[in-house]
Amino acid sequence: MKKIVFDFNHIPDLAAFYADFARQFALGSQFGANLDALWDEVTGGIALPVEIDFINLNAGRKRRFGSLVLLFEEAEEELEGALRFNLFDKSPVKPKS
Repeated sequence: MKKIVFDFNHIPDLAAFYADFARQFALGSQFGANLDALWDEVTGGIALPVEIDFINLNAGRKRRFGSLVLLFEEAEEELEGALRFNLFDKSPVKPKS
């Protein structure tokens, strides 16, 4: 499963998120950069399966980006395993090998 990470230490606003989303999923200029366009891409445009991590999303940022969190949670439910969505207050620690 492909993994995509959005680091909210480097995403100050929705416009920056949409630009990062378009870059990471190689979307062209046709991407509408709004919640409706994002929903369409997540549920039918991007290659699945995919795991999407939102990292460094503290309480203040969760309020600012709440619409994105809700969208990805709903998409995860609708796509029944083809999309895995994770939220982390900080970068997850990888276990030592």
